[in-house]
Amino acid sequence: MSRPRRRSPLVGATAAACAVTLGLTAVPAQADEVNQIINGDFTNGTAPWWGTENIQLDATDGVLCVDVPGGTINAWDVIIGQDDVPLIEGESYSFSFTASGTEQVSIRALVQEPVEPWSTQMDERAILGPEAQTYEYVFTSTVDWDDAQVAFQIGGSDDPWTFCVDDVALLGGAEPPVYEPDTGPRVRVNQVGYLPHGPKNATVVTDATEALTWELADSDGTVVATGQTEPHGADASSGLNVHTVDFSSYTTAGSGYTLTADGETSYPFDIDESAYEELRVDALSFYYPQRSGIEILDSIAPGYGRAAGHVGVAPNQGDIDVPCAPGTCDYSLDVSGGWYDAGDHGKYVVNGGISVHQLMNIHERSQSAPTAQPDKLGDSTLRLPETGNGVPDVLDEARWEMEFLLSMQVPEGEPLAGMAHHKIHDEQWTGLPLMPAADPQPRYLQPPSTAATLNLAATAAQCSRVFEPYDAAFAAECLDAAETAWDAAQANPAIYAPAVGEGGGPYNDNNVTDEFYWAAAELFLATGAEKYRTAVTSSPLHTDDEEVFRDGAFDWGWTAPLARIQLATVPNDLADRDRVRDSLVAAADDYLAGVESSPWGLTYNPDSGVFVWGSNNLVLNNMVIMAVAFDLTGDTKYRDGVLEGMDYIFGRNALNQSYVTGYGEKDSRNQHSRWYANQLDPRLPNPPKGTLAGGPNSDASTWDPTAQATLTGCAPQMCYIDDIESWATNELTINWNAPLSWVASFVADQDDAGDGSEEPEEDTVPPTKPENLQVTNVTSTSATLTWDASTDNVGVVGYELEMGYTDVIQYLDSTTQTSYELTGLQPGRKYTFWVVAYDAAGNFSQSASVSFTTEEDEEPPVSGACEVEYRTTDWPGGFTAAVRLTNTGDTAWSSWELGFTFPSGQTVDHGWSATWEQNGARVTATSMPWNGSIAPGGSIDIGFNGTWNGSNGKPEEFTVNGESCTVS
Repeated sequence: MSRPRRRSPLVGATAAACAVTLGLTAVPAQADEVNQIINGDFTNGTAPWWGTENIQLDATDGVLCVDVPGGTINAWDVIIGQDDVPLIEGESYSFSFTASGTEQVSIRALVQEPVEPWSTQMDERAILGPEAQTYEYVFTSTVDWDDAQVAFQIGGSDDPWTFCVDDVALLGGAEPPVYEPDTGPRVRVNQVGYLPHGPKNATVVTDATEALTWELADSDGTVVATGQTEPHGADASSGLNVHTVDFSSYTTAGSGYTLTADGETSYPFDIDESAYEELRVDALSFYYPQRSGIEILDSIAPGYGRAAGHVGVAPNQGDIDVPCAPGTCDYSLDVSGGWYDAGDHGKYVVNGGISVHQLMNIHERSQSAPTAQPDKLGDSTLRLPETGNGVPDVLDEARWEMEFLLSMQVPEGEPLAGMAHHKIHDEQWTGLPLMPAADPQPRYLQPPSTAATLNLAATAAQCSRVFEPYDAAFAAECLDAAETAWDAAQANPAIYAPAVGEGGGPYNDNNVTDEFYWAAAELFLATGAEKYRTAVTSSPLHTDDEEVFRDGAFDWGWTAPLARIQLATVPNDLADRDRVRDSLVAAADDYLAGVESSPWGLTYNPDSGVFVWGSNNLVLNNMVIMAVAFDLTGDTKYRDGVLEGMDYIFGRNALNQSYVTGYGEKDSRNQHSRWYANQLDPRLPNPPKGTLAGGPNSDASTWDPTAQATLTGCAPQMCYIDDIESWATNELTINWNAPLSWVASFVADQDDAGDGSEEPEEDTVPPTKPENLQVTNVTSTSATLTWDASTDNVGVVGYELEMGYTDVIQYLDSTTQTSYELTGLQPGRKYTFWVVAYDAAGNFSQSASVSFTTEEDEEPPVSGACEVEYRTTDWPGGFTAAVRLTNTGDTAWSSWELGFTFPSGQTVDHGWSATWEQNGARVTATSMPWNGSIAPGGSIDIGFNGTWNGSNGKPEEFTVNGESCTVS
């Protein structure tokens, strides 16, 4: 296949002048070739060619010219075509034409089915200019058709222009097209660079069976190191015979190094401790121009400025009032904002969930990991409009998506209230290129799903933790949405998205045990509530390490490892937390073994041998596991595994391809996108620097037409093409850039990692005890705790608080501050509070304690009207009770006490979110310091586990603060 050389635009001409200046040179035909196109030279006028109603065909001068109207959206809005063209299965054809345009513009040339689904045998893009140019494409037909359609789709331009075409030919007998990727030099290196004190490995593609000499040269060509390759032999993932090179002992920083072996010299690379600092910023700054609902400013993202997409400015229908898909519900939601998921205009909760989680987790790691550099991810570190607001930029970007996810929750009072809509996208697929603001399609909310709801529960719970120091109100909004979503998912545990769809990807997932586990973990970490602890420990995944860290890697469809990562790294009092940490380290050992056995340093080694769609994000997510193992253990072998894994992403692979735009000598730059579409329209940019391509995909059942036409029979690593039409191998997505951002930040933090000759000792030094713990501002229901900051040999991460009264001691909360506001206390009660400091290694200080008694309340607590909902889940001899208290009065509760009497001799064994006491059949539950304040109309969920014998009757009367409540 050949592509035309691109030319610069010249001054436009009229249709008549265009015909005169066309250099009409027909493609030479062999004697046995028959042109399947009738009147391809237009000597007999325009018949049998046809055009859409918005154009007039003119062949007055023996060249077909048309004036193309401006203001069209899609390429197919203006078409010239010819029908009833015969094709023979297995025959190879050459399709050629000579064309020009008064403006530099992209057109689409097709040989296709004449009716829906418009399946194609050839689909090519040509860049036209005022100077006539001949284009030729070769394809092999896979069908017998006697009615194929040849079409030139020439719409999609804002401005009017003139199109001229001549000498259209479709000739059989062509040489079958053979795709041969340009793999460059046979010495494959990380084209970006290596850290001076990290591993440095390369791969040589060679038929040699004996060791070869390699030479490392600096930018002047001076040889600075030599050695012998290590023969590896045949590699199944690439289909190549290879040797490996290890030049880790060379540690001198510099740029422009090259490696030579077997007569081949690699692409240049650097040895630089800051090699990944720019990538940390670029990979995260990818998200700003991916935003929906906001103008993208060229001053922030140079070259990527564009109008706001989907804000209701014609022809755009907007996301500010989106109805449900017909027949699914009768309301509309404002779901503006968020990130466009990939190269289309859809927005998906399940894909947004893992993406925003990993961005928030980048911030979490920056606050706690021993090698983290939090200042590198603070305010004003990325390219986005919210800089200078005192909030870390990575959280500003995450909030843009988090607010969209919150908006996808089904409103109260509607069927499936609290669930999350699975996605929102166009009614039908749109073509390429198409700017977001020019999308004319109607958009619909697709029905809720359990998977989407649990993604919302998990990320909103995480949001409540990470945003609490910066915006307590937003954090509280997130936590409320998370708990509401959890309850909705519990009530609707098996609502699955369909596996098909039009206008957007399905993102179907019929196994949500992993999402339940992840959401429970995030809610437990956010609240410490016993019901979430129980949900974590009772999940079958909590102890099934083999299933959690299954073959391949985690992604949007398998999120169980996210629960393990969070439980292992976020401070908590889970009883088997050490086992959780050990399981993660064991998984890292498995991935590390893959790195060490692969001649490419590849972390991804599925048992099937098949590389699936988006394999590069799986490579990176396995590196996340190894990086977390390094953070937990300090063992440099895991850090080195991550560093070597980056080699594959940046060129040490079968194709010698850097899969990140703007990084490396041969980088991916034509990722599938409707607005980063330079390959189709020179006026548009390539994707931003720091954009990850999906990568090799050897699952042929998922291939697009471009992959099908070029990649047949490829070894897994070879199944990739840097073409905008190959969405199966070359798409960009928010969830693929998320692990790239995470790993880039981790690697950038290793710039002072040392020479690796000695593993650092495990940090066993605890922080100092919090001193000067005091209680002030004591009232009947509140008080303030303050203490002096602790110190640590590495750094204090935060403080945990416990509360005691009578004979009850329980976990209260964690904080990064040295003060804590206590609310919802009971009047006249003695309390004891303990505060301990902890560091990133999980070491806890000695506890400081203080005791005090709240003031007596001269007046009884204000109650007002109340409503109680009491539901149980029973099993032989036991039950779980879920209780919701609602303040239906006009006055806020500053604290509350629920009272009821068991009718059948039941007992409370263990309760949560309240202080539970039982005296005979009488039960009381009093508010905690964090949930005593309930505004009018507000609710609080509490519960307990209990036992029964004979029957489990429901209490007849409930009181709050002594006043009888309505029972629902």
